[in-house]
Amino acid sequence: MSKVVLITGGSSGIGKSVGEYLSQKGFAVYGTSRNPERYPESKFTLVKLDVSDAVSIAAAINTVMREAGRLDVLINNAGAGITGPIEEIPDAEIQRNFDTNLFGPIRVIKAVLPLMRIQNSGLIINITSIAGYMGLPYRGVYSASKGALELITEAFRMEIKDFNIHMTNVAPGDFATNIAAGRYHAPILEHSPYKKPYGDTLKLMDTHVSSGKDPQLMADAIYKVITTEHPKIHYKVGEFMQKFSIVLKRILPDKVYEKMLMNHYKL
Repeated sequence: MSKVVLITGGSSGIGKSVGEYLSQKGFAVYGTSRNPERYPESKFTLVKLDVSDAVSIAAAINTVMREAGRLDVLINNAGAGITGPIEEIPDAEIQRNFDTNLFGPIRVIKAVLPLMRIQNSGLIINITSIAGYMGLPYRGVYSASKGALELITEAFRMEIKDFNIHMTNVAPGDFATNIAAGRYHAPILEHSPYKKPYGDTLKLMDTHVSSGKDPQLMADAIYKVITTEHPKIHYKVGEFMQKFSIVLKRILPDKVYEKMLMNHYKL
């Protein structure tokens, strides 16, 4: 029987690429969107889901269970970008980002765990970010929300080990998606002390995304995780230097690593 996969944020970018690839591989794929009616050409089923709304989450999972009868794999992919000097980002935007990137996945995990426990099987894949391994200038809120999801996954794994449910993180680097268009950008204020460094860093970040890797690489990585009997705790997917930067953070003195990041961002 085909495994049933639910992908949050499946209408575009990485989620769309993963959904299409898994469909080709014979999986029964359900993606989610806050507005699925906007994507009539989707190559797999899209259901309405807002990760900030527990009622919406329950309704989406009920739809999957009613139609497919089980749920084998959850891919927590829905997320939002955010940039800006932390001092100047409104508190409401910081809270909104954490609600999408951290509390949203936790809500969905809580909703599917009882079902997977009854099945005595399941796999949960949390899409985090290489940015979650380090505090990046003008991306600090994003780094923190994704880093928190990495740690939540580590804790969850130990708590659910007796239920034959696996959980893992897959952290992408920069990929050529529309995330830059959808992220919250704190405005570059004319009289801000951060005007020039933030403006220059923003241009650099957008260049990295537009020249990023093909999302198909993430689809390949996710497929390998699903077909692995015992997934690892962490996976990283992206440019060699982006992945190597995590290794450098482990071995370099803190201030040396900080200087390396500042040189990269020309700060």
